[in-house]
Amino acid sequence: MMNREILEEKQIYIYIATLVVSVVTALIWNNSHLLEKAIEPVIAVLLYSMFCQIPFLELKKAFSNRSFFKALLLGNFVLIPFLVWILISIFPLSQITTIGVLLVLLTPCIDYVIIFTHLGKGDAKSVLASTPLLFIFQLLLLPLYLWLFLGKETISIIEIKPFAQAFIYLIVLPFTLSVITQLFSQRSNQTGKALLNFSSWLPVPLMALTFFVVIASQIGVVYNNADIIYTVLPVYILFAILAPLAGKLSARLFRVGIKESRAISFSTATRNSLVVLPLALSLPVPVNQLAAIVIVTQTIVEIFFELIYIKVIPVLTKE
Repeated sequence: MMNREILEEKQIYIYIATLVVSVVTALIWNNSHLLEKAIEPVIAVLLYSMFCQIPFLELKKAFSNRSFFKALLLGNFVLIPFLVWILISIFPLSQITTIGVLLVLLTPCIDYVIIFTHLGKGDAKSVLASTPLLFIFQLLLLPLYLWLFLGKETISIIEIKPFAQAFIYLIVLPFTLSVITQLFSQRSNQTGKALLNFSSWLPVPLMALTFFVVIASQIGVVYNNADIIYTVLPVYILFAILAPLAGKLSARLFRVGIKESRAISFSTATRNSLVVLPLALSLPVPVNQLAAIVIVTQTIVEIFFELIYIKVIPVLTKE
C-alpha cells in the first residue's frame, strides 16, 4: 500500500518519468502551449501544500540566525553575480540573449527552492523566512546589475509590476492560506487537521505536475529556437555546477550549520525562472519572446540538476 514515506522515497523516479511524459506530450500535441496558463496556479497550490508542512511558530528562530542571512545574501548577491559575470565574459552572447540570462541567473528563487531544500535535507524554515528579504534585494539590485553588465539603456525596458504580482500570487496568498490552515488545525478544528494531513501528500505529485506544465507548454518554443538554446546551454550547465559551490563557500565563511549550509547551496543554485518569466514577457517585442526562450531553457536545465542536487548536496555537506 502506498504511503507518504514511499511516495517521497520514489520521488526521483516520479520526476524523471514526468520529464519524459512532458516531452512526449509536447511532441504529439500541437496545442500543448495552452498548458502555460496552468503554470502559476499549479505553483501556487504546490507552495501552499509545502508551506503547510512548515511549523511557522518556529520561524522566529530562523530570523535570529544572523550568520545564515549574511551568508545567504553574500552568496546570492555578491558571489553569484561575480560568477555570472565570468560566464558571460567567457561565452559571448547577443544583447537580447544576455538580458534573458541576467534576468534569470541574477534573481534567486523565492518559491520552489523551499521544496527542494526540504527534499535535500536543508533548513527549509530559514529559506522560507528569507523569501521576503531575497525578493526585496533582487528587486532593488536587478536594475543595478543590468546597468553594470549591459548599460543604463536596459533599465528603461524592465517593468516591476509583473514581478510584484507574481510575488503576491505565488508567495503571499499560499503563505497566508497555509497559516490559516495551521491555525485551524491547532485549535482542534477537525476540518483544519484533515486539510493539513491531506496537504502533506501533495508536494511530490504537485512538483511533478509543475514540471509537466512548464516543460510541455514551453518545449515547442525552445525546439523552434534551437540556435539560441545552443548558445546558452554551456552557461547554464557551468552555472548549475558551480553555483552550489559558491553557496557552500559563503556558508563556510560565516560558519553556519550543516542544514543551513545545504539551504544556502540550494538558494544560490536555484533561480527565479518561473517567477521571472512574466517579467521577461513584459519586455518589448521581439525581445520578450527571445528572453522568455532563454529563461525557459534555464528552467529545463535547472530541473534536471535539482534532481541531482537533492542527492548530492546532502552528501557534500555531511552531518
